[in-house]
Parts: sequence; C-alpha cells; structure tokens
Amino acid sequence: MDIGRLRTLREFADRGSVTAAARALHCSPSAVSQQLRALQAQVGLPLTEPAGRGLRLTDAGRALVARADDVLAALDRAESELDTYRSAPRGRVRLAIFQSAGLMLLPGLLHRVAEFEGLEIDVRDVDMTPPEVPGLVADFDVVVAHRDEHAPPFDTERLEVVHLLREPLDVALPAGHRLASRDRVELAELARERWISVDFGFPVDDVLRSLTVRTGVRPQVVQRINDFRITEALVAAGHGIALLPRYTMDTTHGLLRRPLAGVRAARHIEAVMRTGSSSRPAVATVLAALHAEADDVISSSSP
Repeated sequence: MDIGRLRTLREFADRGSVTAAARALHCSPSAVSQQLRALQAQVGLPLTEPAGRGLRLTDAGRALVARADDVLAALDRAESELDTYRSAPRGRVRLAIFQSAGLMLLPGLLHRVAEFEGLEIDVRDVDMTPPEVPGLVADFDVVVAHRDEHAPPFDTERLEVVHLLREPLDVALPAGHRLASRDRVELAELARERWISVDFGFPVDDVLRSLTVRTGVRPQVVQRINDFRITEALVAAGHGIALLPRYTMDTTHGLLRRPLAGVRAARHIEAVMRTGSSSRPAVATVLAALHAEADDVISSSSP
C-alpha cells in the first residue's frame, strides 16, 4: 500500500474531517478525497461512508487505520534507529501541556532539556479536555494531559500513554472558614457551600461531579474559572471554596488547603503520544526529563 495514502487515512481518522486533514497535510480537501478514494480502490473495500455533510470511517476503515498506525510506527522506529548513531538526541520536540502542569513542571523541564546540545523543545500551553487529547497528539510529539482518576483511561490501542504522577485534589478554604481548624473535611460538611469550579468537561469538574455520584452531595457551583490563580484569589477573598490540585496550590496569601476525608479525589497527569514516538531519542529524552520533574514535585511535597 502507498505510505502517503495511509498517512492521509490516519490524518482523516485523527482529525475527523477531510477539511481538517487537508489543513494538516498542507493540501486541498479534493486532494485528500482523491487519496482516500485511491486507497479504497486499492484495498477493494469501502473505507468511508457519508455522515451528514461529511464522511466517517467504516469498520474496515477503522481496522485499516489501526494497521496504518503499526506501519507508520515501524517507519518511525526505523528512522529512530538512524538517530541512535548520533552521540546525543537532536532535533525539535513539540510539546503541548495544560496550564497548571506547565506551572508545576515546565521551569525545571526547560533547564533539563537545555543540557542537551542540539535538542530543542517547542512548548504550547493548551486548555485541554480529555476528548481533545487525540486531536492534539496529531499536532504535537508529546501532549501532557490530565484526567479524573475515575474516568476511562486514554485509548492505548492507538496512543502511547506514559503515567507521570497522581495529583491529589484538596479543598481550598478562605482563612477564618468554619472548618479551618480541621485537619481533613468531610464532603457532606460542604453541602451548603458555594463552589468555584472549572468549565464543564475539564478533569477537576469531572472529579467534583464524580464525588456527587458517590456521595449524593450535589455542590452549588457559583462560578466557573479555568485559571487556578484567579480561583485562589476568589477563595481567599471569601467568594466560595474550590477543589484545587495539591502541588500547585498557592497558600501564601491567606488560602487554606484541607484534604477530603473518606473519598479519593485526584487527577492523573500523563504524557500521551502517537504509537512509536517514544522510540525517537529526542522524545525519549524529554519524557525522561518530565519523569524527573514529576518525581521532584512529589518528593518536595511529601511531609
């Protein structure tokens, strides 16, 4: 099979439309459609079918995409074997990272990467939800993503997922709160509180909703703010309470941090890539640096 056509099929599968695949491949939508038709003629099976105004993969198309991943990953491994002849990892690694993970990991990560001559890292901060991660993987070598620990894991059939750390979520309270003297707080004790959460679909809100399902306590969400530093300021000013990540919560300005009692509330932070990407020395070096930073965060936060 033609490698270019397999790449076109994979881009269509990752991005969900002919137009989006064309933008990624720097060609016209008609050229993408022509490549898909040519591949379909070559295999003798329908690979796409109409879906509204667009197209979607058939069962045969999805099966071929999975095999295309294997073929293209094998090519990546072959290219990476050539890279191993170099004395050090070289090239540019594109990294997408959500904001609070960037605050936690990025300063040290950049110091570690700078130790390798010829290795560059191009970072973008992206406010991502878990369903958006596969699309980001199509544009970045490494995506540092997060998900509620009770949510389904990312699809490892088509993605490579490397666990970095589990970050507990604690309750942020203003100074002088009625529960300030407690070492831990029960979720039921917070039933009448005004909560500041994040936008729908983001992991912290997923955790808050999953706690509702498991405890029967429905929180009253009064504001939805995705910037945790703004949320911290609002909590400190007495405008509500929040569920915030433990390792990046700033408690130096009148904010109190208390663990939840009786429930597990956390998010998993993971590096997500296309299958075979970690075999590239440059990507493997960035992954090792991410692991080292995550380990430092955990050790420095231990009592």
